[in-house]
Amino acid sequence: MLNPIFLLLKSDEEAATGIMALFTGVFLLVWIGIAVLMIAGWWKIFTKAGKPGWAAIIPIYNIIILTEIVGRPTWWVFIYYAGCTTIIGHIILSLDLARSFGKDVGYGVGLILLPWLFYPMLGFSSAQYVGPSAKDKN
Repeated sequence: MLNPIFLLLKSDEEAATGIMALFTGVFLLVWIGIAVLMIAGWWKIFTKAGKPGWAAIIPIYNIIILTEIVGRPTWWVFIYYAGCTTIIGHIILSLDLARSFGKDVGYGVGLILLPWLFYPMLGFSSAQYVGPSAKDKN
């Protein structure tokens, strides 16, 4: 017997397919929205730091610019993309980025754990770039 909600569908299998398509579409829209929000946040962060905003959309180059913003050497890109060190690189660069904008370690933890929320917040907030925080560590 068919569920009354799906009377227009020929079978329960078509109903299930329709539901899956709906969930997939909603998931895709949410994912695209988060991606656009992240790109916009990175763009604003780069612009605040005096770097070209368009660099946020270029893979690998965006991490090179990020290392310049936080004051790490460019070879840190290899740490960021080299397998098991990616997490360590992300943690350190996120903490450095928070300090580069005058934020505390708690904000850096937010950048690490909830980047889709904290990167746009950093970009669109009134936070000002105070300079590379890791410059004295090189």
